[in-house]
Amino acid sequence: MSENRDPGPAGRPLTVADVLALPVVADGDPRVVTGVEHVDRPVRWVHITELTDPASFLKGGELVLTTGMPLPDDTSGVRRYVDELAAVGAAALVIELVRRYHRPPDALVDACRARGLPLVTLAKDVNFLEVTQVVHALLLGNQADAMRRTQRVHEAFTALTLRGAGPEDVLRAAAEMSGRTVVLENLVHRALVCEPSGSTAEAALTDWERRSRSTPAADRAGIRGPEGWLVAPVEYQGETWGRVAMLHDPSGTSGPSYAFAPARTALPPPFGPEDVTVLERTAMALTIARLTHPTPWERAAHRNALRDLAEQRHHSPADARARVAALGLPTEHTRFVAVLADVPAESETARTEARLSEELDASGAPALVGLLGPSRIGVLLALRPSQPWRQAVERVSRTVLDPAPGTIVSVGSPAGDLADVARSFREAARVAEATEPGQLLPPDRSFHERSDIGLRRLLFALRDDTRVQEYAERQLGRLLDHDARHGTGLLATLRGYLDAAGNKTVAARAAGVSRETVYQRLRTIERLLGRDLESGEQRTELHVALQALDALRGR
Repeated sequence: MSENRDPGPAGRPLTVADVLALPVVADGDPRVVTGVEHVDRPVRWVHITELTDPASFLKGGELVLTTGMPLPDDTSGVRRYVDELAAVGAAALVIELVRRYHRPPDALVDACRARGLPLVTLAKDVNFLEVTQVVHALLLGNQADAMRRTQRVHEAFTALTLRGAGPEDVLRAAAEMSGRTVVLENLVHRALVCEPSGSTAEAALTDWERRSRSTPAADRAGIRGPEGWLVAPVEYQGETWGRVAMLHDPSGTSGPSYAFAPARTALPPPFGPEDVTVLERTAMALTIARLTHPTPWERAAHRNALRDLAEQRHHSPADARARVAALGLPTEHTRFVAVLADVPAESETARTEARLSEELDASGAPALVGLLGPSRIGVLLALRPSQPWRQAVERVSRTVLDPAPGTIVSVGSPAGDLADVARSFREAARVAEATEPGQLLPPDRSFHERSDIGLRRLLFALRDDTRVQEYAERQLGRLLDHDARHGTGLLATLRGYLDAAGNKTVAARAAGVSRETVYQRLRTIERLLGRDLESGEQRTELHVALQALDALRGR
């Protein structure tokens, strides 16, 4: 009988459950009597035995097949038989209920249950020799496949290293190769990069610091901690810089379930040799990338988190909270304020960002700091609800202005929830767009906020809108053309008149001309524009048009 069944997902060892699902075994009507929670144990070999002491011929990981003929009659002998199999690490004991027994002896069931050894019964006759042929062929094929997959892993990471891939690219490749969630953290247990696979960032990162601290460090790749993470250290200049962790599916539903087994919660598949290879190569690629990427990865993590928040690129609000919390920011009972700093000299942006990060770290202020554009720095302050936010923003603004005078600092209104942070960043961006360089501020404030946006700043922000351009031209175009052709200054007269709120005497005094001259010029303006300057509504329209013209001219 030929058997071509794929025993399991690529990279996963052949397990007891996989063998029992093979048609050559399934024809015997297998039933797992004890140790169903251990059917994911890997099978290294199949061993047929009719000896009373088979353990002396085993090395561990064998699926032991027997007709039951050699089982001792006494309870102590059965217990000793099972104890020896369990001690050597047998994967499972499979007994055929055809010749000597028609139901498993109680002593055998009790002994296997006590030692956690899977006991499987076969109700029908099975050709043990054919089982060994099929399983061994699969095992040998798996070994060849594993070698080919390992070679592909090495080639993939070598290619990543040669093209100078950063940590995000490296972790993305690791997650794709392993089908597992992979997380990079630094020594203070801040999760800087997370690549979920089969789960969400929320599931992977919730309560990250506590879970990470309960997972001991290791000087080489190995399984650690209560959740059984596979971890490996990442070095920088000969010292441990952090570590990379490969997680089980947090949902607890990974891995196969089988019709022959009693109902149970499916367990995640164990980490195999290929997972270890992937994680070791990940750690090595990260170590090299740490040398070739001078920007601190903590800063890069802040940049990415800020961009995702500002552009709402997270899969869900819960994912956003988990990622931000894993970077060390409080997310509960917190008020968030978005700040933008537009640095006049692009060459100074990175240095200013670094200084701001250092100052905020030194002060203990929870915040994310990162570049949002070539000359724009973003800051997300996480404040206690009772903490005055303007005072905190002023401190940020002064810190930025020290090394980069001329920087425009803009702020959005506070957000009570992380999901509302994008709105705060949009507001700060609108304030920045409406701010003219060198615009005056109150003496006790160095940043711009929404309340500063009046008509002049609103029109300045909208200066690229063709509707604003068309409005200014429609209202004032003929007056501008007349001044250009005749060298007159009617636009200045109109501006002075409107600035004087329609008082001709004040306008004449300000212009240094007689009232009659002002009257004459205003009549000419009314004729050219077809407007009534005694109308308050029409004066307002012309005043807005003048403000728009100033904005279009960059004033």
